[in-house]
Amino acid sequence: AFQATRTEYVVPDVYVRRTPQGWLVELNPAALPRIRLNESYAGMITRAPDHAVLRTQLQEARWLIRSLEIRNDTMVRVARTIVERQAEFLEQGDEFMRPMILKDIAEAITMHESTISRVTSGKYMLTPRGVFELRYFFSSQVEGEDGQGTSSTAIRAKIRKLVREETPGNPLSDNRIAEI
Repeated sequence: AFQATRTEYVVPDVYVRRTPQGWLVELNPAALPRIRLNESYAGMITRAPDHAVLRTQLQEARWLIRSLEIRNDTMVRVARTIVERQAEFLEQGDEFMRPMILKDIAEAITMHESTISRVTSGKYMLTPRGVFELRYFFSSQVEGEDGQGTSSTAIRAKIRKLVREETPGNPLSDNRIAEI
């Protein structure tokens, strides 16, 4: 009962901030692996005729670095698209969250949904509103009477606001909340 648990902190993968030109999305350099090749050794390996195994490993190392660059580029593209689509949320709060699914982002950046799923899983974004898992920005859509869809996140925020602002002696009924 008295054992201290180790506090684990979330390190955001992406930073989002407002600039005079609009929203800026950047990768967190502290969250990126630092891998580089020693080019002088690489040059020696490529010039030597009897180092076929080392040349293969050098090629694999270059492939790994290139794969990480592509991953980082994909992460930035996904984050930028999320920020573009959820700009109202970033500026005004939960009530302005738009409905969005993985397919929307996949179509916007011409990638497969499974790629978007992998990129957003377990990744975090630091925004002026706080740190959010990228998955937070994806929510189901609830159709309204006017035919317009509303994000389930926005609906929950509106209900929280109604309950917070109701008078304690005369609370709103569930039916009245649903009507509103």
